[in-house]
Amino acid sequence: MQPGVGERGLDNIALGRRAQSGAVRLAMVRIFRHYVPAQLLLLALVEGAILFGSMYLGVALRFAGGDYENLGPIYPRALVFAAVVLSAMIALGLYIRETPKGSWLYYARFMTSFLLGWVAMALIFYVAPGLFLGRGAFGLAFVFGIVGTAVARFIFYRVVDQEALQRRVLVLGTGTRAAEVGRLLRQNPSGHKFRLVGYLPHSNEHHGVDSALIIPGRQPLLAVVHRYAVDEVVVGVRERRNGNLSMPDLLECKLEGVAITDLSTFFERETGHVQLDCLNPSWMVFSDGFRRGSYKNVIKRLFDVAVSLVLLVSTLPVMITTAILIWLESGGPILYRQERIGECGHLFKILKFRSMRQDAERGGVPQWAKQGDARVTRVGRVIRLLRIDELPQIFNVLRGDMSFVGPRPERPYFVAELSKKIPHYLNRHTVKPGITGWAQIRYPYGASTEDAIKKLQYDLYYAKNHSLFLDLIILFQTAQVVLFGKGAR
Repeated sequence: MQPGVGERGLDNIALGRRAQSGAVRLAMVRIFRHYVPAQLLLLALVEGAILFGSMYLGVALRFAGGDYENLGPIYPRALVFAAVVLSAMIALGLYIRETPKGSWLYYARFMTSFLLGWVAMALIFYVAPGLFLGRGAFGLAFVFGIVGTAVARFIFYRVVDQEALQRRVLVLGTGTRAAEVGRLLRQNPSGHKFRLVGYLPHSNEHHGVDSALIIPGRQPLLAVVHRYAVDEVVVGVRERRNGNLSMPDLLECKLEGVAITDLSTFFERETGHVQLDCLNPSWMVFSDGFRRGSYKNVIKRLFDVAVSLVLLVSTLPVMITTAILIWLESGGPILYRQERIGECGHLFKILKFRSMRQDAERGGVPQWAKQGDARVTRVGRVIRLLRIDELPQIFNVLRGDMSFVGPRPERPYFVAELSKKIPHYLNRHTVKPGITGWAQIRYPYGASTEDAIKKLQYDLYYAKNHSLFLDLIILFQTAQVVLFGKGAR
């Protein structure tokens, strides 16, 4: 509901909502414990089908009236085409809720994804010429793919933004923790597909929310749920013991088909990070996640080695060129070795291309990297922007000190300082550190305690939910970080 909507406005909204009770409500889908917005997953499936069909349409139009059965089966080409273009769109952030719709950058990313897809398909045809169908059919497939996905997105974003398709959320509680739900919606109204009905006061707690959003009168929870057509109740009550939280009321709603969600789980789902302000040890103990297993470890290790070897072979010319440029500008050493803390507190030496002067820490005290840091060399500024300075860490991965995807390893000095100030900070070391990670693609470069707190929330989410599926998502989205220079210093 919008700020300032009173009881009569709520009644009108509820009546309209009940009239549209047959509407489909979009929510989050959990795949391998990672939350994916249902609307974006549906969009990907629709666009994948369009791209798949575009190849058939291009072949049919190119060889209209002729015999194209001798070309062999079309579906392998169509599958490769759809997979390549979808991968390019994922890499450029076209399936992220935070990507602004309608801006010039959005359209630039959309067209660039097809350009990258064109280049990738040309390379695939060179390696596997049996997939080539001819320039005419290939070009028509791209035209149909661009037009079809553009039309699909135009229609889709107008449909999913309708209020009738948004989950109606009621927050139980009016304290400062509960107020975070409204703040989340105000910060990014287009990135979250739920409608805040309001806050239901509980007991005599202090009101930390806008009074216009408080449900008036003392009513049973189930009556409020029915009156305002609520789809989900978010429990934002801080103190739940000694009768402060009525489980029978929540059970009634649950049996009526209404989703009951803990505030920590709600934030994890909506933001892709673990909210430290709402975190308590019992939630970490009883929630799904933080699983380990030999099978999972073997799969992740095979993934790390495979990706690292591919990256090593493909970037070897870049690494050689970088080493020469560093030597020509400021001499040796070319590589920078620094002690970092890894999984379970294991100490190891991380490898990076040196991007600062040799006397960057003359005082002997570790320092955060700053925006426009004067210690960075000219070559260092470029390789930091393009993330080339991180490439030698491939050898750390192959050696087993790091994973390809995971929380960034931090220096012992900063770990000792931050663990004193930030609760649960050491929990990020329950998994191997990585070259890239969930925090790196979701939050800009951090250079303060406040930034470390924000990044820890994403690191804990990864430690709780990491899987091969999430690693692949991070790997694809790392491409846009490199392409657009997000977070470089």
